[in-house]
Amino acid sequence: MKLAYFASIRERIGVAEETVSLPAGVTTVSDLLRWLECRGDNYYHALQPGELVRVAIDHQHVQQDTPIAGATEIGFFPPMTGG
Repeated sequence: MKLAYFASIRERIGVAEETVSLPAGVTTVSDLLRWLECRGDNYYHALQPGELVRVAIDHQHVQQDTPIAGATEIGFFPPMTGG
């Protein structure tokens, strides 16, 4: 599965995108976030528990309880602000 990181999340993790094989227990966006946070300090700090992270599956913004089965690409974005 392709994972894409944007803005400050990309800067903290150190890559713009990567392809990963997910463990069987990773079935929702929240499962994926927890799994990524355990991959190293850079992931943990970019996706800190409690931080608001926006997620898109195949270019559609989704909630954290959304299943990820069948996804081609999952993107991670920091919270957006406006003014």
